[in-house]
Amino acid sequence: MGKPTTRGSGTPRGKRRAAKSAGTRVDCVQLKCVREQKLGRSSRRTAAVGLHFGIPLFGSTATIVEATRVSLEPGKVILLTGPSGSGKSSALGQIDRHRPGACMVQRVTFPPETAIIDRVAPWASLDEAISIMTTCSLGEPRLWVRRFSELSDGEKFRAQLARAVGLQVRSHSGGPLLCDEFCSTLHRRVAKAISYNLRKLVTRRNLIAVLACSNEDVIPDLQPNVVVRLMSNGRCEVTEPNVRVRRQPSFAGRLRIEPGTKRDYDAFAAMHYRATDELGFIDKVFLLRDGGAGEALGIVAYGRGPLELKLRNMATDRKFSCNPKRVNRDMRILRRLVIHPDVRGCGLGHYLVRETLPLVGTEYVECLAAMGEFNPVFEKAGMDRFGQYDVSPTRRAALNALKEMDVDPNSREFPLQVCRRRRVREIVAGVVYDWYSNVTVGGESRVTRQSPETLAQTFRGLIANRPVYYLWRRKRKAA
Repeated sequence: MGKPTTRGSGTPRGKRRAAKSAGTRVDCVQLKCVREQKLGRSSRRTAAVGLHFGIPLFGSTATIVEATRVSLEPGKVILLTGPSGSGKSSALGQIDRHRPGACMVQRVTFPPETAIIDRVAPWASLDEAISIMTTCSLGEPRLWVRRFSELSDGEKFRAQLARAVGLQVRSHSGGPLLCDEFCSTLHRRVAKAISYNLRKLVTRRNLIAVLACSNEDVIPDLQPNVVVRLMSNGRCEVTEPNVRVRRQPSFAGRLRIEPGTKRDYDAFAAMHYRATDELGFIDKVFLLRDGGAGEALGIVAYGRGPLELKLRNMATDRKFSCNPKRVNRDMRILRRLVIHPDVRGCGLGHYLVRETLPLVGTEYVECLAAMGEFNPVFEKAGMDRFGQYDVSPTRRAALNALKEMDVDPNSREFPLQVCRRRRVREIVAGVVYDWYSNVTVGGESRVTRQSPETLAQTFRGLIANRPVYYLWRRKRKAA
């Protein structure tokens, strides 16, 4: 962890001199917290406790955190750690009161009737807001459109953290991001994923983060520049670890890739942004598992693709045009990639794709990804991006027809209208049937069996879908 510095000197004097000579502002804050005991009136019980245990009830003072100087520099993470009652919250409060522009995560609020995606970096583009939310382990589109009141306690913390990060990114005030009980209520794997992602964000955005928690298991992923360990009687120890930028989260060393089956996808279907779990013709499935027999954290499924694709013909100089035999022999399509929401943003998606592409067994692998508009995961995995499809004329006509009938696919009443209005159901079923015909067999019977709710959800996922086309080609070995 590095050598402890002299008490009261969070940044060594030599570093401060060097920073000043280089023209960099080094802002130091002094953590000195004293609590004074004040009671308006003592009760019989408090008086009895004071007499029995020798505790003064009025005018006594106690040092919570002794005088300690810590530098707040852009791009740095400061971690306050120690047992409960050691003064972490008091030290954060000291910084909050005396540092302009500070933002305390726990005080971030959300309007009650607003989706959280509308309040996380509302000034930024949609892909930047999604990136910030994914950094904070909110990687599920279904969560983005929920109200804050509808989230679990753990999700509420992550939403507050995402909004606070967005506020600090925009403000450019140089104020620190403050967080008490950082990730203390989360599953430890989630805590490590958030720590890993937040460290990258602080470095990339040149932010300042001051975090307090009792769990030191986040240190390998958080890579704090300064660790302030608070102990009893106000004593503290300041260390400056050697920060090493991690290319992977700490738990990545346990990950294993193994063959899977189509049935393994059942556990991941609800985590995918598509409402339907229909995979079509699947050849190969691979699982990303936490250890030999641990929990599956990701899945990728490869199968046979459509016989004709416009962007495929452009990318391959029409090599596969009107040649179904060659398509079935030399081409597979990546049907699904799902990473557990707890660990999204840690680079596991492109790692899983990059490692399994050569295992598919064909010369080419393609992918149509709606998420490609916001996330370059497939490019990072080594696939080439060749373009993006627009909404098809058929789907645009269907959407216009519904609009003329005053039907909104995003409304709460849409499934009911699919159920009760014959023409609405015909339009919706036609779009869904066309999609099933391209990816699987028995499209008509599948549509007939679907409930109005499932049909409406499938339609919503298809109607405005603008997938990006990616293509990977196996490298030929030199002769």
